[in-house]
Amino acid sequence: MKAKRQSDLYILGMVLAILTFWLFAQSMINIIPTMQKDLNVSSGILNISTSLTSLFCGLFIVIGGGISDRLGRKKMTYVGLVISIVGSLLIILAREPVLLIFARVLQGLSAALVMPATLALIKTTFQESERQRALSYWSFGSWGGGGITTFVGGLIATYFDWRMIFIFSIVIAVVAMILLKNIEETKVAKVNKEKFDIIGFSIFVVLLLVINIIVTQGQDLGWASFPIIALFIASIILTILFIFFERTRKHQFIDFELFKTKPFTGAVLTNFLQNGIAGTIVVANTYIQIGRGFTAFQTGLLTLGNIIALLLMIRVGERLLQKVGPYKPMFISIIIASVGMSFGALTFLSNLPYIIVVFIGFLIAGIGIGLYATPSLDTLLVNVSDDKVGIGSGIYKMASSLGYSFGIAISTAIYTSFAELFHNEHLAGALGMLTPLGFGMLSIVILIVTMYEKSLNADCI
Repeated sequence: MKAKRQSDLYILGMVLAILTFWLFAQSMINIIPTMQKDLNVSSGILNISTSLTSLFCGLFIVIGGGISDRLGRKKMTYVGLVISIVGSLLIILAREPVLLIFARVLQGLSAALVMPATLALIKTTFQESERQRALSYWSFGSWGGGGITTFVGGLIATYFDWRMIFIFSIVIAVVAMILLKNIEETKVAKVNKEKFDIIGFSIFVVLLLVINIIVTQGQDLGWASFPIIALFIASIILTILFIFFERTRKHQFIDFELFKTKPFTGAVLTNFLQNGIAGTIVVANTYIQIGRGFTAFQTGLLTLGNIIALLLMIRVGERLLQKVGPYKPMFISIIIASVGMSFGALTFLSNLPYIIVVFIGFLIAGIGIGLYATPSLDTLLVNVSDDKVGIGSGIYKMASSLGYSFGIAISTAIYTSFAELFHNEHLAGALGMLTPLGFGMLSIVILIVTMYEKSLNADCI
């Protein structure tokens, strides 16, 4: 009983550590207008500071996983939480753009350390069903925190000072450190002495910077403008260059050997696309406000069903994983999520029926995303050796961040392009909100190719 209580405290500590980023740091997405008035800075600066957090998380999360493997997962969790505290303090104190941007970079770096380190701790601390239970709660912090962040951020900013968000973040980080005080440290027993792949990392940094510019500035510059097209071509060239260069290296920045395991590849790629499906909710929110005249708060209320369903179904996904393995829950969840998120495409409906349909669609999508979380994470961890679990987790979470960004970028590009072309918000909204179906179909194909064969021979847990 004592051991189980201690395990529960460890799990709670990891969940709170994840929430410092997914709930509190990401809440800035919904408080930009309030911060702009208070700090007297341009919206462009705030948009950059918002995107930089995800960017630097994506840039360094694989490195963070590798560092945690070598130096210790518990140690890197603590370092990440300390950096998070410093970042939150700087935002509270910020009165100028430079300090604000630096603080947001720190929050991104914090997440890049905490997420792979805590996943690795779960892998090395818990076994079988206990590991799966821990992954479910970890997913509460990641998927659930990300789902409710807009609502919570808006709520706190409306009824309190927006700085309270980051005060809460500091408190939560401290509590997480206390709860994880006695967890056993784990790291790779034999550390390789190879040199860091600085060239591969540099190419990767430039690639993600280019992608970030495309994502954040595409609408302003014009998706069909020369700079965006040039950057898009550059991103393709850089991607090819990165893959070619890494394959020639003995010691790689991203270990491509991991992708020789089909289930690992399936978990990473479907995770990318599932987050892409989740990211399309931005188009729905935009259309509902612009095309239907709803306020941001009213629009946020429509997502509550999504959040509740997501959190409830995470544990259901865990149970299904234990009974039938990962393939079937992942297959079903992808279909449910993509279809549910596409309900918003029924823009020909009048206001009341449309709002009801969208609420139901968001709820259904939440069921799909919740079912997916634990089977996907468990598939990843089962198919990664203990000495590479940190870097494997880093790759997985990098796919999460990039997938969400691509989901937003592609769906909004379709929405804005057709809105400008036809001057019809309803048609543009419908086309933009059909994007999840495309992500879903591609994800199903990948899942069948990478995991179907193994699922036929797998024994149920």
